[in-house]
Parts: sequence; C-alpha cells; structure tokens
Amino acid sequence: MAEITTQEVREFLKKIQGQTITLKTIRTEFNVLPGSKSFDAVRNIMFQLAEQKIVRPVGTRGEYKVVTPVKPVQIFGTQRERRPPFELVFPRDFNTMEEMTFAKYAVVREGDLITLGGVKSKGKTTLCLQFCAENIDRRPVLMGNEYTTLIENKETGTTAYEPTSRFLNRLDTMKEWINWVDDDGMDKFTLLPVRDDYAEHVVKDRINIIDWINLSGDRLYDIGKLLENIKANLGRGIAIIALQKGVGAIAPRGGQFVSDFSDLEILLDGLGDNEDDVLLTVKGCKEKHKPIVGKTYGYTIGGSGTKLFNFREVKKCVECRGTGFSKGTYCGSCEGKGYTDVGQY
Repeated sequence: MAEITTQEVREFLKKIQGQTITLKTIRTEFNVLPGSKSFDAVRNIMFQLAEQKIVRPVGTRGEYKVVTPVKPVQIFGTQRERRPPFELVFPRDFNTMEEMTFAKYAVVREGDLITLGGVKSKGKTTLCLQFCAENIDRRPVLMGNEYTTLIENKETGTTAYEPTSRFLNRLDTMKEWINWVDDDGMDKFTLLPVRDDYAEHVVKDRINIIDWINLSGDRLYDIGKLLENIKANLGRGIAIIALQKGVGAIAPRGGQFVSDFSDLEILLDGLGDNEDDVLLTVKGCKEKHKPIVGKTYGYTIGGSGTKLFNFREVKKCVECRGTGFSKGTYCGSCEGKGYTDVGQY
C-alpha cells in the first residue's frame, strides 16, 4: 500500500475523539506492516499531531489521548437568555402545610445537584418521595435501590423488574394527598430500574431522583466522577441524590468528593432516642438569599414513613453541648436530644 499520510491519520482520529489509543492501534487500522516505510512514519505523524494538540501523549509506551476540540463560548455580544431559578417545591410540614423553612432562602438552578446524606433509616426515602410528590406535575424520574426488584416468572422462565411491596405501600399511603396518575390513569412520574451507571440513564431536563447510590468501600473516590457525569447530563433539569452516611459522620460516604459537586448538601441524623425524630443539617449551599449553611432543623416522620411533622429550627443544647447528657444522666434542658428549639426562623 502507499505510504500513510498525516491527513489520513487525522481523519481517523476525528472518529474516536476522547479515546486513548496506541501506535499499534494506528498501524492495525491502516494495515501497516513491520519493516515498511509507514511503520516508523506513524510515530513521526503522532509526534506532529501532538504538537498540534490533536492528540496528547499519555504514559510511556506510545499511548495517546485523542483530544476533543473545544470552541470558545461567547457571553457578550450575542443575545443570552437569563434563566430564572428552578422552581423546586421542597417537602412540607403536615402540621402547617408549609415547605421546609430554609427552602425559601436556598436558590436552586437548572443543572444543580442536591445531595441527601443520611444515616440508615433516617428518612432519605421519605424526602425523595416527598420531592417526587410535591413536584409531580414536572414528571420526575425515580431510580435507585429502594423501588424495584427483579422477579422471575416461573411459568415463562422470564424475568422482569417490578415495584417493591414497600414502595407500593408508600405510594398507596400518599394517595391521601397526591394523585400519582394523569387523566388516562398513567404514571405522572417515570420509574427506572437502575442501580448502577446512573449518569447514563439520567433524563435530560427533568427532576432525577436517585435513592440511593451504593458504592463499595474501596470505590468511594468514584463518587466524584459519578456526580460530575450526572450533572453533565442534566440539561435544564436537576438531580436529587440520596447517599448513606455513618452515625456521627460529618459527611456522607464519599466525603469531600460529594461536597465538591453538591449545590445543596443536606445531612440527616437521629435526634434523641425516638427513631422517628430526625436532625437535618444544611451542610452546604452554593447560592442563597440568607445564611443557612450550618443551621440545623428537627422534625418527626409519621404517616407510615411518608409525612413530616413539627419542622422547626433547633440548636445545640447549651447545658449539655449537644451530648444529651448532663451530670451523668439525661439532660433536662433538651430531654436527652442534645438540641433545643429556637422558635420561629
């Protein structure tokens, strides 16, 4: 065959932008044989293309990353729409029927990521379903570990995903105040049986609720890249993601990697000995109308795990300094909860 040309290699690389290749990849693609003039020419061509920033050397064994071209984005000098904040309705207190009080100060934008880092059985799913219900007319998307299970049909030998019994029971309980279906009796939300590769299944321009992401202990550093990829696929939608958190931990599993990509970061812990009482902490918020980061709130979960009651701001008890104990016994000021109410926000 004729000697390989730089232009031929350039055209081939356009088809595999973002991938990592080797000199062997090029030689195989163009059937370049050892001993031919083109065999050594491939190395020189890739060196030239690296200088032109079409490829980037990686490693020390003739590996190259094919660069994906990026064009500048012009801000001024062209008409740009200023998009308003995303109209997200937060869960509400069923005593007052008002949203969580800090919600009016937190600004949520299109493409934002809200994380719910919660201790086991402290209401992550309750909040996820509340977010779904309160925003049902925006056709939210649900996925994660809590909602579907794979069932085998013994008669046909086939398998299919079905809603779990607990999930269906929660939906039935919530029918008291939310209509899950449209006029044709079809779901007003989308349930996806996804338990991995969440970024690939994000539905653009919608509210994507993931309950919850489970990563093994030796892969917690992967959460940063996963969250980054989820955000990249949101378009004008948002994501609400539940994550597990250890008791007493100041961050969910994944730590700083979670904070790096969270636009609003919420932590959920126990409040005292009552398993239905929850302590909510606003750990981070990138845009707000009023200082809310670091503030703590208490509430009680009722309605078979579907409703929030008595939502109020709380602060660490002065007498016991948040421990719940004073002089070897339960603190009388906070009744052993470690926090006391501060009244109206």
